[in-house]
Amino acid sequence: MAKKPVHVTSEIGALKRVVLHRPGYELSNVKVEEFETCWIHDAFYLECAQREHDAFAQILRDEGAEVLYMEELLAEAMEQNPRAREAFLSEYMDQAPIPDPWLVPLVRERLESLSDNREFVAKALSGMRLRELDLAAGPRTLSRLAGEGLAPDDLVVPPLPSSYFSRDPIASIGTGVALHRMYYAQRNREVLFYKTFLTYHEDYAGTPFWYDTASAAHIEGGDVLNINESTLAVGISERTEPAAVDQLACNLFWGAQPSAVETVYAIKIPYGYETMHLDTVCTQIDYDKFTVYPGMYDDLRAYRLRKGDEHGEVAVEELAGSLKEILQMATGVDDIMLIECGGGDPVEASREQWNDGSNTLAIAPGKVCVYERNVVTNEALRKAGIELCVAPSEELSRGRGGPRCMSMPFERADL
Repeated sequence: MAKKPVHVTSEIGALKRVVLHRPGYELSNVKVEEFETCWIHDAFYLECAQREHDAFAQILRDEGAEVLYMEELLAEAMEQNPRAREAFLSEYMDQAPIPDPWLVPLVRERLESLSDNREFVAKALSGMRLRELDLAAGPRTLSRLAGEGLAPDDLVVPPLPSSYFSRDPIASIGTGVALHRMYYAQRNREVLFYKTFLTYHEDYAGTPFWYDTASAAHIEGGDVLNINESTLAVGISERTEPAAVDQLACNLFWGAQPSAVETVYAIKIPYGYETMHLDTVCTQIDYDKFTVYPGMYDDLRAYRLRKGDEHGEVAVEELAGSLKEILQMATGVDDIMLIECGGGDPVEASREQWNDGSNTLAIAPGKVCVYERNVVTNEALRKAGIELCVAPSEELSRGRGGPRCMSMPFERADL
């Protein structure tokens, strides 16, 4: 069987292959008091979220994209190569914030007992509570005997409820991917799921890695936009540090494996939960059109990074100009149209940006997938001549991410 290499050289080329994660029990295995621990901020109706996600996936299939699932790719990699499961389990245990070291072997034993790889992956995602462990086989620790240990329903390993946002752990760039170090340690655990199948799956083994998840600086996929084969835009945000952009650019320019990227534009956006990534405030939807959140104009600084004269050197220059001028410079298009979230109305823009009105997923030039709830933004897009594929969003939007956040393209047609 022929391999299926990663090939993404733009944000708008016809979508050919995309990786999703269908939300599972990890989305509902969270008590309200555990929201911050698990990094999720609402109590989800799982069955409804799954129906909405299935509808989203079907939209992409109907438009000609092959839909792959992270959990299936990982299970397949484990079936193809036993070393994949061993490597995954070892790193998973190292990353799991297990509160009592005496419970570590019991957690490992519980996971090892699952011979079916799909069940194993699902359990790794959904987390583990104390009552699931064989405590009779564990040690008699003082904390347990003194009654000060964990209660039966307390988490031993937190679930990964935000993992249906497949955009953030990695980023497809040209023929390779960046394996990110995510801002929150809890979400950073998601990267391992992608790293493992990209390393061991027959279709993807050998994929170039443009960034190492073990790096010191944080970066997330929502901040990475492919402008064209030779140009990348990266947001400097609350969750992506300038040092990470420096390192990514250096790896792309000077790495052992060749990259076609010659220029990286770094765009600083306001820091905050409501503007967490570049793609929550700005996404490309056509050759000459971007959706934008009006509030991002207030604090815009941009930089251009290019290959330096000496090996390993990255030349950086600060750019003057508006967002429109920066995007025109990056794309080479003379007159970019900025379509404002909420139609530019301050109240609607605030409401619909919160519900990811700017976080659209281009399926082809001028054709985008949007959440149905953002009615004002969607109407502005229609008036601008954009064709919309509308996805249900009552439950999925509670996680604070839109169609782009929920998808990681692995292949787009060249423009």
